[in-house]
Amino acid sequence: MLKSLGIFQNSVRLTFQELKVNKLRTALSLTGVAFGIFCIIGVLTTVGSLEQNIQNEVKSLGSNTIYIDKWDYSGGPNKPMWKMRARPTMKLEEAALINQRSMLTGAVTYLMQTSTTISHKDDVLDNVTVYGINESQIQIQPIQFEAGRYFSTSEFTSGTNNCIIGFTNAEDLFGSASRALGKQIDVKGKKITIIGVIKKEGKSFIGWDYDKCIMLNNKFSRQLFDPAFANPILIVKGKEKITTDALSQELKGVMRQIRKLSPLQEDNFSLNSVEAFSKAISDSFVTINIVGSIIGGISLIVGMFGIANIMFVTVKERTSVIGLKKAIGAKKSAILMEFLLEAAILCILGGIVGLFLVYLLTLILSGPLDFPVYLSGPMILTTFIICLLVGILAGIIPASRAAGMDPVKAIRS
Repeated sequence: MLKSLGIFQNSVRLTFQELKVNKLRTALSLTGVAFGIFCIIGVLTTVGSLEQNIQNEVKSLGSNTIYIDKWDYSGGPNKPMWKMRARPTMKLEEAALINQRSMLTGAVTYLMQTSTTISHKDDVLDNVTVYGINESQIQIQPIQFEAGRYFSTSEFTSGTNNCIIGFTNAEDLFGSASRALGKQIDVKGKKITIIGVIKKEGKSFIGWDYDKCIMLNNKFSRQLFDPAFANPILIVKGKEKITTDALSQELKGVMRQIRKLSPLQEDNFSLNSVEAFSKAISDSFVTINIVGSIIGGISLIVGMFGIANIMFVTVKERTSVIGLKKAIGAKKSAILMEFLLEAAILCILGGIVGLFLVYLLTLILSGPLDFPVYLSGPMILTTFIICLLVGILAGIIPASRAAGMDPVKAIRS
């Protein structure tokens, strides 16, 4: 144990001597490893963070939830756009019928989505997302409030001209979220009173654009916007312990019954499962990770050859020293371990530089670009394992050559 520790300490000492004596040569070789690690870990970290961000947003769409729409969100050649465009839109009464006939449904809502211009005095916001929602919307899509409240039952029933506004819109129109409460905005010539401000959620790749939206109760939103042009959908959440597959099978039968489709007629609606969407995203990211790893791996192989070159030069420079060590009794395994450790240490140093570059990348993406990037502990551990393996592969041939030297010939050289 003590002998192995001595070999390790000696390898560390000799490695850092090499760094001091041959700064430029070592730096150039470390750059190859650092760039390779940056490519692999940078790609895996960025892609992994992108997947995590998207999956978090997918989860915000609702667990055990199915979106019933004329459009199939997965697309594909078997689902042509013209065919889906010709389908009938979702109707408000269909939500009530699903609630009556489905035994597995916990909540169902009818959602309208469009965009419009809103204003307050001289301030105007264009392309604001409008959600026309039902009372059960909050059961399926929980909403956190920065200030104010959700619609009351009486407001849904009477269709009052109240609204909930997104955080960004509230700031743009009133300067702060708290100042927006009780104020009125103009939408299509109607004065609408703000009763709630949604908590800031940040940029969204998919799902709900809560920061830049307004929410209206469905009855009032139908007075302002034609449902046929507001992309209405039905959102169904299953009861507890009900699987998505079971819910989907039942909803398919219920919808066919509601729309009075004969056994020979194909579905004129689509059941889009959040879980299926999440799985499709995970599957697509597997391919992206593989491609990214291959690209980074090629860069790392180039760095590995640089380390191997350093080790060959090092062995040649220390030939006489190796001969002396073997002459006084050093074993082949000790010489082999010494050079393998040195190669591994060089690779780990390059890996540390690569990790530092990845860290800078996370600061750039998380800061100015507002894209959360996570450099996880397992990813850091993976980096050191990769560096260790690359170091062993880069040093095995030079180390074997050093260990196999004849001591007499080595000393004479």
